[in-house]
Amino acid sequence: MGVIQRVVKPSTQRGKRALADKAPKIIENDKKTLFIHGKKTSPIGRDFLKSIYAFKRTNSIYYGRKNSILPFEEGEKLERLSKTKDTSLFALTSHSKKRPNNVIFGRLFNHQILDMVELGISDWRALETFCKSKVGSGTKPCVLFHGVGFTQSPEYVRLKSLLLDFFRGPQVTNVSPAGFELAIQFTMFEGKIFMRCYKILLKKSGVDVPRVELEEIGPSLTFSLRRSKLASDDLLKTACRKPRALMSRPVKNISKNALGTKLGRVHMQRQDYKDLQVRKTAVIKKAKKEQIQRRKTEKNLANAAKAANLIK
Repeated sequence: MGVIQRVVKPSTQRGKRALADKAPKIIENDKKTLFIHGKKTSPIGRDFLKSIYAFKRTNSIYYGRKNSILPFEEGEKLERLSKTKDTSLFALTSHSKKRPNNVIFGRLFNHQILDMVELGISDWRALETFCKSKVGSGTKPCVLFHGVGFTQSPEYVRLKSLLLDFFRGPQVTNVSPAGFELAIQFTMFEGKIFMRCYKILLKKSGVDVPRVELEEIGPSLTFSLRRSKLASDDLLKTACRKPRALMSRPVKNISKNALGTKLGRVHMQRQDYKDLQVRKTAVIKKAKKEQIQRRKTEKNLANAAKAANLIK
C-alpha cells in the first residue's frame, strides 16, 4: 500500500504569507541567489563569493560552511536546497588539484537545474586592494559585454545570458542617474573573459548633461571556461514563456508609423455625395446665380445664331 501524501495547510498567518510568497505569480518576485561553499575551497574562491555577495546582499543567501555538493555529478541536493530557500540562481565555489579556484554559476527553473557553467578564476584582485569608495548593496548595475566571442559559440551565448541574469539586479521601471553608480564589464579576448567593476561618477560639466567618469573599485579577475551543462532549446523556451495575462492583445485598425505616431482607421458606409448637405453662404449663392445667368445668356445666343442660319 502506497504512502498517502497529505497537504498540510498553514495554521498561522506567517505560514500563509510564506506560502503565498512562494506561489506562482503573473509577475514574479526578484530572483534570489544562493551562495555556497563546496567541500574544499580556496581563499580566492571564498573572497570572490563574498565580493559578489556584497553587491547582491538584499536578495541573497550566503552559506559560509562547507557543503558536499557536486552540481555536475548529482544536483538533487542543490535542487532540494533551492526549493527550501526559494532561490532561482546559485554560485558555488570549489577547489581541487585538477580545477583550482573554481566557481560554478547556474540557474534553476521550477526548482530544477536549467543550465550551469563552470569557470576558473585567475589574476584575482580583491575589493580591499583598491582602497577607494564603494557602492551600496542592492544597486542596479549597468552590465556591459564586449567582444565578438559572446556571439560565436552556443556556450558563450548562454554564458552571456546567465551572467546577465545573475548580475542584472532588481527589476525597475525608472532609474535615477544619481542612483546609477555601478558598472560591471565583461570583455572576451582569446578565449578568456575579463571582469572589471567601476563606480560611475557624475561631475559638473557646465551644461545640463553631467560629465561621466569611471573609477575602478574591484573586484578584478579573469575567467576561463571549463565545463558547461546547457538546457535544451525546448526547455529554455518553456522557461522563458510569458503568461497570457502579460501578452498584449493586438488592437484592430490601429497602427504606428516609423516616427511612433498612432494611426487609426475608421470604417464607414458608402455615402451619396449628391445628398450631402453643406452650408450655403452668400458668396456661393451669388456665384451660383451668376453661373445660371451666364448659361441662359449662352443658350439664348446659341439659339439666335441657329435661327439666323436657318433664315439664310
